[in-house]
Amino acid sequence: MKYDDASWHAGGQFPADLAPEAGATHIAMFVAWCVLHGLAGELHTDDLADDLALLQARELTPGQWLLRACDGKFTDEDLNDDGNAFTAAYFEAEDMPYVSDYQDALSGERDSIYRVPDTWASYDTLAPFIAARYAAWQQQAG
Repeated sequence: MKYDDASWHAGGQFPADLAPEAGATHIAMFVAWCVLHGLAGELHTDDLADDLALLQARELTPGQWLLRACDGKFTDEDLNDDGNAFTAAYFEAEDMPYVSDYQDALSGERDSIYRVPDTWASYDTLAPFIAARYAAWQQQAG
């Protein structure tokens, strides 16, 4: 199952002055957090371990990694069972808590979530939001 795809974001309200790769950043920040916190699927731990190592070493930004290792797509193969269950509760939920957290953490005065830079500084700002949601989800899923 495909959760999200950077190419889905290149139209509509996507800023015309940005490269299409900017549509991957919000997806990549979430997927990178998951795979860096033990929720990676076998696709990344076995088949794409070299790319995962580059992410872990911060030699690729989350967006660069998602575009390289996942072709800009976020699917259920990217995560293990726990990762997919967390994704359903947080990333895919109807009330969009991930997007809200992303906006609260990173959007600031920007006119679009797509203007958030694909940097480790952005990731480090967002990571505590995801970690808190994951901890709450774990308690609830108990």
